[in-house]
Amino acid sequence: MKRALAAFFLFYCIQTHCFSQSAYRLDLATDIITGTLSLGIGMCPFFIDNHPNSAPETFYKNSVNDFDRSLMFSYNRPLDLFSDNIAYGLALLPIISLIPNIKDPNTVLTYCVMYGEALLLTYGTTFTVKSAVIRYRPYMYADGIPSGKGNDYYNSFPSGAVSFSFLSATFLSMTFSREFPESQWKIPLIAGSYALAAGVGTMRIVSGAHFLTDVLASAAISSLFGWLVPHLHQKNDNEKFTMFPTGNGIMLSLKLR
Repeated sequence: MKRALAAFFLFYCIQTHCFSQSAYRLDLATDIITGTLSLGIGMCPFFIDNHPNSAPETFYKNSVNDFDRSLMFSYNRPLDLFSDNIAYGLALLPIISLIPNIKDPNTVLTYCVMYGEALLLTYGTTFTVKSAVIRYRPYMYADGIPSGKGNDYYNSFPSGAVSFSFLSATFLSMTFSREFPESQWKIPLIAGSYALAAGVGTMRIVSGAHFLTDVLASAAISSLFGWLVPHLHQKNDNEKFTMFPTGNGIMLSLKLR
């Protein structure tokens, strides 16, 4: 197994021209704005505390919209816990785009800043909405409050696990496609990452933890930030003057032609 993994990474590095120059860079002006905005949004959930005084005694399935009602399930604790943990593991997916340039500290710094901004924006937006909106989870219409869920049964919209999964899939798809547009691994990686994210979304529904609209909203929020942050950091060959932070300080670049 270890030899197979080693062979895979060796072949991957050869195919993607190991240690090539990254297609992304930090920009002082852009990152001051984006970084400040992401920090502000990321802190918002800590200032919102919205919860019901008590759960209604009776939940009527017919009160749920037709779109969501067709996919409502009873609570499945193993699947709930498994899908949550898988989502956190998928957060490591974007490192695949960085592997060929892992020895370049400036590229590592660029990816850390980009992914950090995308994570904060996704976390802040998802959990601000989750904290502000009271929506009872699907299992409440069948089982009531499961053991240990006394502070979570009304936080159905949107799904944090799905947000993190689709953020990772979109960020990986964007960066890998830009870094290695000719790689034969591009389509399998993109398809595989989205399949894993969709799998998490499916498990969140089947476990009774979320409605279909919870999952779709989460996927839309995180996919937006997974696309937007790398897009803002793409290198522009037409720029005459750039100023960006590096691992050792600040670098100035001036093109005369």
